[in-house]
Amino acid sequence: MGAADPLPDPAELETLGAALPPQVLFGTSSWTYPGWQGLIYHRSYPKTGAAGRMLEEYARFPLFRTVGIDSSFYRPLTPKTYAEYGAHLPAGFPCVSKVWNQITVHTFTREQAPARAGQPNPDFLNADLFVREVLEPALEHFRPHAGPFVFELQTIGHQAGMTALEFGDRLDAFLSRLPRDATYAVEIRNAEFLTPAYFAVLREHGVAHVFNSWTRMPPLGEQLDLPGSVPATFLVARVLLRPGRAFQEAVDTFAPYDRIQDPNPELRADVVKLIERAVALRIPAYVLVNNRAEGSGPLTIAAIARMLGRAVRRTK
Repeated sequence: MGAADPLPDPAELETLGAALPPQVLFGTSSWTYPGWQGLIYHRSYPKTGAAGRMLEEYARFPLFRTVGIDSSFYRPLTPKTYAEYGAHLPAGFPCVSKVWNQITVHTFTREQAPARAGQPNPDFLNADLFVREVLEPALEHFRPHAGPFVFELQTIGHQAGMTALEFGDRLDAFLSRLPRDATYAVEIRNAEFLTPAYFAVLREHGVAHVFNSWTRMPPLGEQLDLPGSVPATFLVARVLLRPGRAFQEAVDTFAPYDRIQDPNPELRADVVKLIERAVALRIPAYVLVNNRAEGSGPLTIAAIARMLGRAVRRTK
């Protein structure tokens, strides 16, 4: 473990936020963490039922311009939840929503469906189900805050026998059926699917590749270096884990997420490279940072913002 980064004071946070390029949208993966009390939150909230009210304070943090809605991965949000979130968000504040895992899981695991573990999911990449249960309610009740919808495709095991070419064809058929009045991004967990054909499919449909730092994926910089890796008119990155580290290990190590515990300069430098690419292309960059990357998502963002500021000053 490296030395922790200093806690930013309010004046520095305001300075860092004001210096960010306008198309850089930093945010975190979810937001209801008690360990952020005193950094993000200065009011008292109950343990449950306060997600909407917490968003109001979250959105005032100087470095936050978006947020990742992760709970929608487990079940579609209700109209009541959309209304609650929308009532507490400022105008023009976009949210990046994970799509219901009933659509993104290829084979059920024991954690997802104990009675169906190991069985193929008949709703994998079911466009009709996505439109009916996810997209239409979101656009009806949350359109002013609807940013990219992220299809976090869980790892497809080798036993499934799906090749990269077959995956690309399946993804192409799915994306072909999606309405064009929303933006989408695909996050894959199979490194062998990072092929020219995959990026070509995304480019054809104007869909972003999610640059994801995750257990069994190449580092963000290696993903960025792949030809065609920015296929859309926006960029999405999810800074989740140090490659090689399991999710539960990160939870056990880093909770309650109130400080940096494992600084990762290489990861931060890769995020700066992603942002510089987006700035050069004049496209928005949604950059979501998870607590499990280094120990505290907001503090990782502050550290990246410092690096980005130094990089900008060097180019002047």
